[in-house]
Amino acid sequence: MKENLEQYTRRRFLGDVTTGLMGVGLSHLLGLESLHGQTNSSSWQPGKSLTHHKPRAKRVLQIFCPGAASQIDLWEHKPLLQEYDGKPLPGEEDFMSFQGKNGTIMGCPWAFEPAGRSGKMISSMLPHLSQHVDDMAFFHAMQSKSNTHGPACIFANTGHPTEGFPSAGAWISYALGNIADDLPTYVAIPDIRGEPPNGKANWSNGFLPAKHQAINMAAHQPIRNIQLPEGIGQPEEQSTRELLHYFNERHAASHPGESDLQARMSAYELAAQMQLSAPEVNDFNSEPRHIHQLYGTDSSNPLKAAYARNCLLSRRLLERGVRYVNLYCASRSSGADGLLNWDAHKTLKSDYERHLPIFDQPTAALLTDLKQRGLMEDTLVLWTTEFGRMPTRQIGTVGRDHNPDGFTLWMMGGGVKGETSYGATDDFGRRAVENPTTIWEFYSTVLHILGLDYEQLSYYHNGLDRRLTDVHGHVIKEVLA
Repeated sequence: MKENLEQYTRRRFLGDVTTGLMGVGLSHLLGLESLHGQTNSSSWQPGKSLTHHKPRAKRVLQIFCPGAASQIDLWEHKPLLQEYDGKPLPGEEDFMSFQGKNGTIMGCPWAFEPAGRSGKMISSMLPHLSQHVDDMAFFHAMQSKSNTHGPACIFANTGHPTEGFPSAGAWISYALGNIADDLPTYVAIPDIRGEPPNGKANWSNGFLPAKHQAINMAAHQPIRNIQLPEGIGQPEEQSTRELLHYFNERHAASHPGESDLQARMSAYELAAQMQLSAPEVNDFNSEPRHIHQLYGTDSSNPLKAAYARNCLLSRRLLERGVRYVNLYCASRSSGADGLLNWDAHKTLKSDYERHLPIFDQPTAALLTDLKQRGLMEDTLVLWTTEFGRMPTRQIGTVGRDHNPDGFTLWMMGGGVKGETSYGATDDFGRRAVENPTTIWEFYSTVLHILGLDYEQLSYYHNGLDRRLTDVHGHVIKEVLA
């Protein structure tokens, strides 16, 4: 012992002390992180359907039109566009937008007409949706942090313009959990024309546990591999499930904190339960003929019929207990602008005369169907797009360039005050001038309607308490019923 002490030099002593202090520091930091996680879970208990205050809605339908649907051609009437058609935009004659210098003002190709009791002016190209205008709350002064489709779509869905963050649906799945045990909590329904810009990042779980990512399904793309293999009976299937559950629970207990593992286990267990529920929810044969006619599933336009079936699928999912449905109308851009989505750079009139009939009747039918079944009372419906369009024509075209400085979104349903228009753009629809609003305020209001405090709903990640609304947001009380 004495010889060992004599060999223990001053240099070695200081080295060991340094290493020891580093270990103490690391232990302290890990302890804090662990404590933070324990505090977070004990005070919040995500997924237990607990809320911060009484909710006005318990499920969400989010309809998303990728490509930046034009606010001034659909929802926000600007008479001066017709009066100044062909003239320079006052004060912005040399403005450079996404694809370059803008041309002169371009009037709306269609008339606007008063709709509902409120007399709200809506495009005449939306005869079916205009019947619901008195139930809608419009946000006419939206602004985006990006003028590029991919980042702007991500921003509109996650509150962040870069990938890697949870979508609104993932946050609500995390906060409120499932309603039904045999269907997913969160479903994304892409259009038959393809996924939106940046694809699955729009419904990602981000850094939340993996089980909160949306399940991707559609009427044209049912969930695969959920049928029992030939030769396997129900008793054998049940015994196998019980044995797998036993082994999975043992394995999970030895790997605490592995969210991917937990999500994989949950996914397989849900898949087993969905062997009965999923085929049924995708089977439209039980729907009466008048419902198919209401939606337009029998349309001679195959794109309209496909979107109509996705709208009908959305209603069937919501009524069976899916918490959050992301329904897409159109897809990512193509070589021809405006062909597959709402990105009408060159030929707005012909592009929108192709898209609007696909969108109008099935979407309105979905809203009507939710109402007549009593589901609208506790369902929050959101209509979203990534940004708007310019009031000017793109030089050399009859289309409009990107406009992130002023556009329109709307919501309706449980907790929403109808006949409401919050904010406004200027006389030409160029910029938000009255109550400018971002997606952070929009989602703050969404969370409030669902009984959640946007400042308290957070998740500890990389040293920060992350939120859907980042460090921003406030509830827009003017649109609350």
